[in-house]
Amino acid sequence: MLGIDTCLAEVMAIPGALDAMLVDHTSGMAVAFSQDSGVEADRSAAALTEALRATSDGLARTCPGDVVRIDDMLVTTDKGHHLLRLMETVFEGPLVIYVRLDLERANLALARHRLQSIAGRLTT
Repeated sequence: MLGIDTCLAEVMAIPGALDAMLVDHTSGMAVAFSQDSGVEADRSAAALTEALRATSDGLARTCPGDVVRIDDMLVTTDKGHHLLRLMETVFEGPLVIYVRLDLERANLALARHRLQSIAGRLTT
């Protein structure tokens, strides 16, 4: 099982990673974040949590009667790719791994695969 610091280091080792954060999905608080991010971690974590909740609610409304479970979410902006991986942990509850990727250098398929692997090792 990965520790939180090792998890964040592995996320930052993804080619094109600019910054990363581990977010408690229930409270919207930052659990850990990359030191050089230059952003307010708690405000960013709360905003990411709200975006995930809004997306989940929107999907639930479009699929009435179905259980909607988001595995990951990708948002591409003119400044970069934002990839979020949701996971359930035994020790912390629902967590989200967030990574911001360089638009030119990142390989989205590789980043998504690596986040899935890291999340799996963090939760086992």
